[in-house]
Amino acid sequence: MTELVSKPAIHMDPDEYEKILECVHCGLCISDCPTYRELGVEADSPRGRLYLMKAAADGRISLSDDFVGHMYLCLNCRNCEAVCPSGVKFGMLMEKTRDEIEVRYPRPFIHKAIRKIVLEGIFPHSSRIRLVLSLLRFYQTSGLRDFVRKLGLLRVLPGRLADLEEISPRIPSKFFKPKVEVVEPVGERRYRVGFFSGCIMSTVYGPVDEASVRVLTRNGCQVVIPKQQECCGAVHAHNGDTRTAASLARKNIEAFLEADVDFIIINSAGCGALLKEYDDLLKHDKEHSDKAAIFSQKVRDITEFLPEIGINTDFGRLDMRVTYQDPCHLVHAQRISAQPRELIKAIPGVELVEMKDSTQCCGAAGTYNITNYDMSMKLLDGKI
Repeated sequence: MTELVSKPAIHMDPDEYEKILECVHCGLCISDCPTYRELGVEADSPRGRLYLMKAAADGRISLSDDFVGHMYLCLNCRNCEAVCPSGVKFGMLMEKTRDEIEVRYPRPFIHKAIRKIVLEGIFPHSSRIRLVLSLLRFYQTSGLRDFVRKLGLLRVLPGRLADLEEISPRIPSKFFKPKVEVVEPVGERRYRVGFFSGCIMSTVYGPVDEASVRVLTRNGCQVVIPKQQECCGAVHAHNGDTRTAASLARKNIEAFLEADVDFIIINSAGCGALLKEYDDLLKHDKEHSDKAAIFSQKVRDITEFLPEIGINTDFGRLDMRVTYQDPCHLVHAQRISAQPRELIKAIPGVELVEMKDSTQCCGAAGTYNITNYDMSMKLLDGKI
């Protein structure tokens, strides 16, 4: 047995530590890990990161810059989970490790300030997200963006701000903010479902939310859109702020359980993965653990739900040749792959052609293309 050289650098509950030990170091995961495929570095593979987690929990290594760097270079795409023969819950362990890092690792003041503003000041509040994105929309549509680019002002911005400005999504003319909380079905009611609109989906991708509600109503669903719902908390959990994630989870659980729905429908893979794991996030919360379990059992991705209930196939024709990119948290975390393809193939005239490595991460990974721009772009280039 290895003798401890110091106090544990990170704290793991006994059940969490046991989950690390479930890794048998077979290496089946490494060829599916985006960072290992790119760098060929053992410490940037799932197996290597688990070894580092155990060493930190045993007190054999400290929270050094190298340790933190290896943990945060991970996209948490969870491809490793999908191929692991031992069923190691890598995503949960990575979130726990990052949470420990943010509690114990000395961060610069500017880092702490930005985290507090973004994770605690903006994302938990839908009105503030809409305000920030409204300002971005004004910048994009008022002519200010063209003016700034023409003068070359972006070149003097510090860090990667110019690159991030280039890849920022175009904000739609209106956000998804329904006038009514309950949308009645077209025809006979078959189900009463709650719709999780999301913070980014309802703003950056508002038209997708509108389309999702239309499709649900045309498949016999009475759609309830609780006004009290908030951000799912995925961006917090993935970035080591499980406290805020748990707080948001409690609000969403209360809002949707009060609505008394048969299912809770989501159209964002990253959000859906965490919603299905609220029971794990709140397992130590005596007041909400049982409620979280009920909530998570009701969650369905929309591409999972529609084939499950038997979709209305009264479609128009689209003569198109298309391919499908598997979102990481849909195919790896939720293990949903066949159902979206089934829906696409049901559209008359559409030819679905499979792409190479459709399940490999594109490099976006939530906020990863902001925090790890260079690696993100390398992965994206390979995907393209």
